[in-house]
Amino acid sequence: MKESREMPPSQEDRSQFVKNSVLYKEFLAERAEILKHKWIESEKAGKDIGFEKALLDWIVKHRSNWREKRMREAKTELK
Repeated sequence: MKESREMPPSQEDRSQFVKNSVLYKEFLAERAEILKHKWIESEKAGKDIGFEKALLDWIVKHRSNWREKRMREAKTELK
């Protein structure tokens, strides 16, 4: 009897799976918003405020509204 062996997924296959995942796409969208916030706040401050400060500020001021908007948009896309 011949044994069937599947080849383990290649690094490229795993990488493509991650890049296509909803979680990764949400991470990239959120990161883009944080970087946009960092740029805006750095311009206001006249200096680079740094990623950590921008991240914390964005989370406190904008994250919940941003996520609600994303969820509403996702629901309307499903209809």
